[in-house]
This record gives sequence, structure tokens and C-alpha cells, in this order.
Amino acid sequence: MNSIEKIKNIVADELLPQLNLQSINPNDPIVVRDLPSPWILLGSGNYASVLYHPDFPEFAVKIYARGKLGIEDEINVYKKLGIHPAYSQCYYGHNNFLILKRLKGETLYNCLKKGIFIPVSVIKDIDEALDYAKHQGLNPHDVHVKNVMMLYGKGVIVDVSDFYKNEPCYLWEDFKKIYFKVYLPLFRKIHFPISDFLLNSIRKSYRFYKKYIS
Repeated sequence: MNSIEKIKNIVADELLPQLNLQSINPNDPIVVRDLPSPWILLGSGNYASVLYHPDFPEFAVKIYARGKLGIEDEINVYKKLGIHPAYSQCYYGHNNFLILKRLKGETLYNCLKKGIFIPVSVIKDIDEALDYAKHQGLNPHDVHVKNVMMLYGKGVIVDVSDFYKNEPCYLWEDFKKIYFKVYLPLFRKIHFPISDFLLNSIRKSYRFYKKYIS
């Protein structure tokens, strides 16, 4: 039995019967309850949570919360992307979970929080990856600092679940404006961490501003 079959069976037989995912607020990340050992939570979005098993560190398992749709669309997005260095790969998808290639970098959110400098080259890598997705007939959507990562000095995109949506999304372009006008002048020479409180305050203020102008 290969590794993908093994992790697939562990997810179905051991993880899913014990795991409890709750969506408290549709605008906030999924809350993980009763996470069985030795599974480790990598992160949560508004629809799903991503975990990994220490015995299979090369895989990330993405589990959609009950009632959350979109897994078939995400599988199709990965099929269109194919193999590209800036994206993960989907090895298996069924019912409510995906088995993905795990990308072991730092999200740009964590870089901001830890004071890790984000070079311009990472921003350009993300731009090139988004252009590639567009050429594959996709519409990059919900691209923000928690969904993009710096991996060995390269920019990669870790969440493509909304790339099938048709409506425009300006999150990445808005972040780039702040990056070049504010972040780069301040952090180019001096690197310091930004607190979770301040980052969340900026996120909420941005959401309020976008809602107000719309």
C-alpha cells in the first residue's frame, strides 16, 4: 500500500470519526474541536481546516466543514493548474476531504507577525503564478497574506479553493499597494514583528472600508 492510500485510510477511519469542525461565523475561520492525537492543525479558513499527520509530513489534509460546499470546484482547479512550482498538488479528493502536497513555508501573514522580511522577488513570484492561473482559464480569488507563502525564498500560493469564482477580487492588488507604499520603505532596513492585534485590526478596518465604499 502506497503512502497516499495509507493516509487516505487513516483520515477516513481515524480522523473523521473524531474530528469536529464548527463554523461559528461565516466570516471567521472554522473552529476545530476534538482534534485527535497526533494530528496537527496547520490552519483554518472560512470553509475548511488543514491538518497533517507527523508520520506523513509530506501531505496536508484539507477537510471541509459540514454543509460547506466547493470541494468539487477545488479539485477541478487543481486539475487545471497541473504541476507548477508555485502551487500545491491534489493527490486525492472525495466527499469532504482532499489530500494535498504540503508546502512547508511561512505565510506572508506569519512573516509580518514574526518580523521576517518579505522581498520584492516573492511578490513577483506570486504575480507570475497568478498570471499562470489566468492562462489556465482560472480567476484568482481570495489571494491574501494568509493564503500565500514564502518557501525557500520563493513565493507560493497555498489556497486555490476560490479560483473558480467569476467575480473580481482586489485583495492581492490592495496588499501590493500597501507593500510598496508602506511596508517596503519601513521594513527594507529594519525588520520588526507586527502583533496579531494590529494585524487583525488592519484586516477588520480593511473589510469595513471595502464594505463602505461598495
